[in-house]
Amino acid sequence: MKKYGFGVDIGGTTCKIGLFETTGQLVEKWEIPTNTQDAGKNILPDVAASLNGKMQERGISRDEIEGIGIGIPGPVQADGSVAVCVNLGWKNVDVPKEMGALMEGILVKAGNDANVAALGEMWQGGGKGCKSLIMVTLGTGVGGGIIVDEKIVAGTHGAGGEIGHIVVNPHEKIACNCGRKGCLEQYCSATGIVRIAKEFLAEGHEASLLDKAEEVSAKTVFDTYKENDALAVKIVEKFAYILGHALSNFACVTDPEVFVIGGGVSKAGEPLIEIVNKYYKKDAFSSCTDIKFALASLGNDAGMYGCVRLILE
Repeated sequence: MKKYGFGVDIGGTTCKIGLFETTGQLVEKWEIPTNTQDAGKNILPDVAASLNGKMQERGISRDEIEGIGIGIPGPVQADGSVAVCVNLGWKNVDVPKEMGALMEGILVKAGNDANVAALGEMWQGGGKGCKSLIMVTLGTGVGGGIIVDEKIVAGTHGAGGEIGHIVVNPHEKIACNCGRKGCLEQYCSATGIVRIAKEFLAEGHEASLLDKAEEVSAKTVFDTYKENDALAVKIVEKFAYILGHALSNFACVTDPEVFVIGGGVSKAGEPLIEIVNKYYKKDAFSSCTDIKFALASLGNDAGMYGCVRLILE
């Protein structure tokens, strides 16, 4: 095993880049802008220039680099190629081939950004010590990643782990951003929690701290929940029931060691874990009731960590 590896998490606005020792130690991290002009043709050359510059700055030779892992905000095929990535403007980009040529033959692997984040949490984060996990990212939407026996489950079309788009309510009338109706994302994302809150607030209810809130957000809902506000308790209970029920179904498919919960909503901390776990246990298959719950711990760096872990397989 060589000493170093690079993790590159490409986003629609910036590329987060990390230089790691292959032991899992982050040496340095930095960002460069993501240039999506001209169908994103300059993104990989810009990343290559940044990596070459860092190697020169630190006096690191190519012989010391195990490889470069790259996270992509869209579906990635098993060979690392990308058919379409709307956020980057890409169509039919063979990431390992193109980046490998730019880096003079250094090994390159690519994966979906949510999947590599899950791999990172397994390696050095909330799931450290486990070989199989399901990561759920509760942010503006609901993302996720599935790891089985230390490997990403990407699926035939790169859509494995699209946890936010399982249908949990077939009677929903409003469309999700994906075009379908009743997706988990519509109820358990930060925006979904606000939606549930507004529905409760529009009904007759007892006096609540949420009535006085300047803004109703997922954070204010959980803050008032922690104060035992009756209305906030009802909102969080509904959210937790939907998420816990969904996770009980996922457990029947992959039987993970741990569910790792990340994203902005996870900042609510242990109270969130406890109530989701409560509803999970109510619906879980008997063999899966003792699956652990943990908070993600790598934050925005999870993708970089996972990208490095990708090249160590």
